[in-house]
Amino acid sequence: MTFPNLPSSLAEALTARGYTDLTAVQAAVVQDDAKDRDLLVSAQTGSGKTVAFGLAMAGELLDADGRLPAPGLPLALVIAPTRELALQVAKELSWLYASAGARVATCVGGMDPSRERRTLSHGTHIVVGTPGRLRDHVERGALDLSQARVAVLDEADEMLDMGFREELEALLDATPQERRTLLFSATMPKPIVALARRYQRDAHRISTVGEERGHGDIAYQAIAVAPADIEHAVINLLRFHEAETAILFCATRDNVRHLHAGLVERGFSAVALSGEHSQNERNAALQALRDRRARVCVATDVAARGIDLPTVTLVVHVELPRDAEALQHRSGRTGRAGKKGTAVLIVPYPRRRRVEMTLKQAKIAAEWLPVPSAEDIRAKDRERLMEKLIAPIEIEDDDREIAEALLEQKSPLEIAAALVQAHRASMPAPEELIDRGPAEQRGPVHRPGFDDTVWFAINIGRRQNADPRWILPLICRRGHVTKQEIGAIRIGAGETRFQVPRAIADRFAKEVAKSAGPDDEDVRIALADGPPPPGTRGDHGPNDRARRGPPRNHDRKVHAARPAKPHHRGKPPKK
Repeated sequence: MTFPNLPSSLAEALTARGYTDLTAVQAAVVQDDAKDRDLLVSAQTGSGKTVAFGLAMAGELLDADGRLPAPGLPLALVIAPTRELALQVAKELSWLYASAGARVATCVGGMDPSRERRTLSHGTHIVVGTPGRLRDHVERGALDLSQARVAVLDEADEMLDMGFREELEALLDATPQERRTLLFSATMPKPIVALARRYQRDAHRISTVGEERGHGDIAYQAIAVAPADIEHAVINLLRFHEAETAILFCATRDNVRHLHAGLVERGFSAVALSGEHSQNERNAALQALRDRRARVCVATDVAARGIDLPTVTLVVHVELPRDAEALQHRSGRTGRAGKKGTAVLIVPYPRRRRVEMTLKQAKIAAEWLPVPSAEDIRAKDRERLMEKLIAPIEIEDDDREIAEALLEQKSPLEIAAALVQAHRASMPAPEELIDRGPAEQRGPVHRPGFDDTVWFAINIGRRQNADPRWILPLICRRGHVTKQEIGAIRIGAGETRFQVPRAIADRFAKEVAKSAGPDDEDVRIALADGPPPPGTRGDHGPNDRARRGPPRNHDRKVHAARPAKPHHRGKPPKK
């Protein structure tokens, strides 16, 4: 037997499932110093923690022969934050305890509560559910926890973030005081520690985060972009990687809605998951991903909990995670079960230093790369298309007849070109970004329409960390112009000057003045008295910006006013 220290029924289940060794967290919970004690466990997604707490509670459930008693009142309670995670946990525990004769019941939102009550009335061993539905069954008398020997809180940090503290406390209060409490959490913020102190006794602390940190099967990448180019960067990443399934993480449901709409509009097969979606909508979205009808999922952190899709090979952090633990938890949706995955952080220029600190804290070596360009994507498309077309295939009679008919009317070259064209037409077009690389690698470029220009000045310079990568979007937003309508940008010590075609100069000045608010006094845009002095740093056009260090902050407001004067030293400008 491969696992001599485990009950025979569980050892047989693990062997039949293909296990040869336990993961770090699984091995830790069955050590002698963890037996019969409350556990406070930190473990990452993909570490095998569901099987871990299944093994940990075996001592309270199984007899000497590795069997369970006749089903009755539940002996174990497992609480999970989302329906998907609860169903996943129930599925894992079902195969782990199958040969022991376990009856596992689920109580989750979105399912028929009357059917759940009937299942509970017939007796069970393990109940797995979400906080709200479990509490509802307890209050209605359908779920009696008086015989529970062990309670498990899975993803406890997320349940507290979702506002389930009251439900968790009510459920734990409904169990006997002598029960074992196993608390599993990816992170250990103060609310988790407080909950552990209240409901656990001399808890044994286990942390395998350091051992599993960084997910060895995940390649981490980071790309720095102008804030206005984040959505364009997402599109180019999706097109470059062409992942079987990709998950894009946003911070809020509004941002999920916006990004999802933008992707669908551009031709991506995408679904959305956030707190505003009903259970039926969530089910339909997940089924579309499993059926390969959709390849992109835009989600919030909480909505993505419990999603177990083996086809996920790309995770994109569209909005940065709150800390190192959240970064790893999100990224853990890929690189599972021995498969390789890629996690990409999209980093606005002003936040690069913060991200570097987060990566260092997480002990993750991320590769900083440029956003894939249209040329990069086309080269990748050619490579993928060639691989697909030269791969050996079995030709059916119908296909052969069509091919022969085509050859009678067109040359092989024409047919191949039509096939390539059809392939390209089915894919969304790449996006052009504001920042395409160091200006010194390209040199000045003449742009039509900029032979007759007017210089404007903004009272921000090098002393205030001025950088075209954030100044350009600021100017465009305030003047209601596009980046193509802004010419050269020259940065001096205390001010920056930029070109606007004379044909739109008056309109630009009026729009800047119109968009000014009563508090917009720190940063000003005004008509300049001419070009900048010789020797002032600069770039030619919006696609030829020199790379300089990012600003510390870029949220100072702008309005048209009297001629610009140098901004005082102090806080960096904001847009």
